[in-house]
Amino acid sequence: MQVLDLPDHGVKTKHGADGPTVFDPIRRRWLVLTPEEWVRQHVLNHLVHDLGCPVSLIGVETPLTLNGLSKRADIVVHDRDGQPVLLVECKAPEVALGQAVFEQAARYNLVFKVRYLMVTNGLRHYCCTVDHQRGTVEFLPALPTFAVMAPDGRP
Repeated sequence: MQVLDLPDHGVKTKHGADGPTVFDPIRRRWLVLTPEEWVRQHVLNHLVHDLGCPVSLIGVETPLTLNGLSKRADIVVHDRDGQPVLLVECKAPEVALGQAVFEQAARYNLVFKVRYLMVTNGLRHYCCTVDHQRGTVEFLPALPTFAVMAPDGRP
């Protein structure tokens, strides 16, 4: 698989009966290794190992209904009260992060109403904060730690 601009943290892979697989530590199972899944697993490891997001507060391929259609958000991180604070949309490395990708993330955020949003293809990453009251978006150089995203005074 392609080298990404994300920390590796030992993403586990093996060759299974269906071809290459990757271990998802959140869902605790082996999955078919696609380019998008490769990116998703690297992002998950970054969230847990570098930003301190508790595994128990991360949802992967979280279902949502948008305009009557069933969709899935790649990654949703919740605070300790169960409220979503971060939405991550992952694409394969060969997918350009154009307007359509940002619009998809924005549509999903109509449901989740998170403050932090990330769009990545593993090579390029766009992180931002969303102020829903003012209707503004501010781009960030990187995502903050979980303690900053979900400050609640608890360890």
